[in-house]
Amino acid sequence: MATEFLPGNRLTLLNSGAEYFPALLHDIDDAQSEIFLESYIFADDAIGHAVADALCRAAARGVQVNVTVDGFGGRNFSTDFLPRLNAAGVRAMIFRPEIGRFHFYRHRLRRLHRKLVVIDARLLFVGGINIVDDNNAQEDMRPRFDYAVRLEGPVLAQAYPAVRRMWEIVAWVNFKRRFRLTSSATPVCQAVGEQLAAFLIRDNIRHRNDILNAYIAAIGQARHEILIANAYFLPGVRFGRALQVAAKRGVEITVLLQGKTDHPLLRFATQALYVAVLKSKIRIFEYEKSFMHAKVAVIDGEWATVGSSNIDPFSLLLAKEANLVVRDAAFAGQLRQSLQEALSDGAQEVVSASFARQHFHSRLLRWLSYGVVRLLVGLTGYGPKHWQADEETPGVNPDSAEE
Repeated sequence: MATEFLPGNRLTLLNSGAEYFPALLHDIDDAQSEIFLESYIFADDAIGHAVADALCRAAARGVQVNVTVDGFGGRNFSTDFLPRLNAAGVRAMIFRPEIGRFHFYRHRLRRLHRKLVVIDARLLFVGGINIVDDNNAQEDMRPRFDYAVRLEGPVLAQAYPAVRRMWEIVAWVNFKRRFRLTSSATPVCQAVGEQLAAFLIRDNIRHRNDILNAYIAAIGQARHEILIANAYFLPGVRFGRALQVAAKRGVEITVLLQGKTDHPLLRFATQALYVAVLKSKIRIFEYEKSFMHAKVAVIDGEWATVGSSNIDPFSLLLAKEANLVVRDAAFAGQLRQSLQEALSDGAQEVVSASFARQHFHSRLLRWLSYGVVRLLVGLTGYGPKHWQADEETPGVNPDSAEE
């Protein structure tokens, strides 16, 4: 299904928590009727408490506040915040509560990874930023580097039903009849700007491939430049082939990845692909200045996306995700400039020759990590049939699965 772009939006690019949370807290304090907030993480830190305080203030003045937090990413939410929020009149629920840290079951990797806020059916915040302080990390990884977008305009017609549907599903699964929505606001969708945008989700029913397909369509139309910044990058067959074809027709492709990570397994698995990616004439940079959590891209200075979806099988096959896709030269140019500054100020380019000369045990560690990720995806019922051997690395294929 082709991406449905809607004109007339007004977008504000927000760089990391320093820009995101002041805007979010201001708009929560201005809310008049309802708030929907979804987050993978809701941390017990200064930002988490500031957001919780604002939500409680909103509930106290009669705003219906609906909060959904993932049961794995926010596994301490039920003790850190839930009693206090519920007591203040905030309606808060957990998506797929963890039944035990060491219990593995088929659906455990299907998480609510979206980071969304919809206020009064007229304001949308979407991106990769969780409810967590950018400095809530080990010292050498501070502050987090990430993006979000504040949006007003017709795209609310796409986003508002999506957050309502998610709330209804979680309320039904958790037997929270008192949390069911009894009325529906009309999204405020009149044109307030001139920017063309679309709101995309990934779920396990009707929208399994919407975000992936939007990426592949944009890559397929690229003529000059593709700039991707993504925290967890393990592209699959379709995505990888699209990049390779674009590189062959002369498109300059740059991928900015983490240099410092909170998930070594995924980073090692990604590094197993470096030699093959570099052979395709795709440049790789690792961000060393701090912890990069971004999930963004800019193509030909006109198409851009900001959202929660990584380019890996967990996001593109399993998790519930949300991305904003934009066709606007001014917005894409602003994001591109920010990424270029990150490349020049805090990133190191990966050189093919030096990486290929790594010791055998380093290469083995990376391919073992890749194999573990493959196994985890396979256990969910997706992916194994797509993992095949290639000619360069017997027994291992650098392309993961996304269908």
